[in-house]
Amino acid sequence: MRIQSGSVGQVMLPDLIRQAIETHARWAFPQEACGLIASDMDDDLRMAYCLTNIEHDPSRYTVDPAEHFAAQRHAERNGWRIAGAFHSHPHSAAIPSAHDVAGALDPNWTYLIAGPVGEQVPINAFRIRSGIVTEVEIEQQVLR
Repeated sequence: MRIQSGSVGQVMLPDLIRQAIETHARWAFPQEACGLIASDMDDDLRMAYCLTNIEHDPSRYTVDPAEHFAAQRHAERNGWRIAGAFHSHPHSAAIPSAHDVAGALDPNWTYLIAGPVGEQVPINAFRIRSGIVTEVEIEQQVLR
């Protein structure tokens, strides 16, 4: 998998959202965890929706459609939008697989990948447009 260098911006990842993704990845282990992320109209991340992987598989995921719809409704009720997806790679690097690239739903989404699951769970961010993967810089936002 070739990842294009260059910046397509950055994503501010609040500590609570990072923790939710890490916790969900640990909970789902050894299967892939998955979910959606929501942002407000200023593109600030507001929520990680930890959802069910109906594949129950360690190397691929499909978000439960009913849960996807419920997350969409919740986001809209709060004035947010679904801004991306996250999933884990329980045993491999946090970079998009060929399956991840083929399944990228929206070219404007941010895709967060956590893995491998261990003592620490690294998280990387990407944009996937027309099969081209570009890494997005993550800036940690620690709430005080």
